[in-house]
Amino acid sequence: MLTYGARLQAVRVPADDGSPVDVALGLPTLDDYVADDAYLGAVVGRYANRIAHGRFTLDGASFTLPRNDGPHTLHGGPEGFHRRVWSGEGFADANREGVRMSLRSPDGDMGFPGNLDVTVTYSVDRHGTVTVDYHATTDAPTVVNLSQHVYWNLAGTGSVDGHLLTVHADQYLPVDPAGLPLTDPRPVTGTAFALDAPLGPARRSSETQIARRGGLDHCYLLRGGATREPRPAAVLTEPASGLRLETWTTEPGLQVYTANTLAKPFGPWAAVCLETQNYPDGPNRTWTPRPVLRPGGVYRSRTEYRFTATTTGKPA
Repeated sequence: MLTYGARLQAVRVPADDGSPVDVALGLPTLDDYVADDAYLGAVVGRYANRIAHGRFTLDGASFTLPRNDGPHTLHGGPEGFHRRVWSGEGFADANREGVRMSLRSPDGDMGFPGNLDVTVTYSVDRHGTVTVDYHATTDAPTVVNLSQHVYWNLAGTGSVDGHLLTVHADQYLPVDPAGLPLTDPRPVTGTAFALDAPLGPARRSSETQIARRGGLDHCYLLRGGATREPRPAAVLTEPASGLRLETWTTEPGLQVYTANTLAKPFGPWAAVCLETQNYPDGPNRTWTPRPVLRPGGVYRSRTEYRFTATTTGKPA
């Protein structure tokens, strides 16, 4: 763990043969993370994903944000939560151990209103499940959407071409070249975005279509929307290592990003990001409830990463 960006630097799990595999892309030094512009392992906010043209309106007031993704604001702006030094405190009890990361984002931070107090708790239980709990409160109406930008590679190295991915979603958001939603949600049925069954030899035509599109960087609308308790969102497997990762979440959306433009030392398609979150450009969209947090309210979100060895079915 790093307090810089509240980042996951490494996640080591045993493969089928018992050997440890670091399944999360990480960098060796703090200087490398300071120079990184790919959000490796970081908590992103105040608003994960994009806000169109760096502006939104809330309760009749207009807010302008710094733009860091062409004409749009991405992951909270150029000095978002991934660039902050969080406070960290370790803990352990009979069931789990972990680290609590805390941050105050002041009123006007990257253009967002209200003082926001954020806690992100990382924990590991005796089954090896990694849980990320998000908690935030505010003293003025604001928008909040937090996510974890870990890059998964269940082989530990190389391309993720051989990984198999299932997403529990019936709809996705088509996007323009800048990554902004073009329309309201569309069905995945009959498209190259139908990841409700694993990619692989039987889905080679869909794989080819996705590759031709330049890879995935799209939000899927998970079945059931936002929930009180985590439910399955996606399954990622890697036959060579024998590892399987189930992502469970309370969030309504899953941004699937196949590291299409990831730079050295890794390169494109070196990992898959499964970013649990609210919907992109949510503050400006009318087809979904707006992601607004008000004084007296509490933002809560939980995501679980459950690892198993595919041949034994036992927790990794």
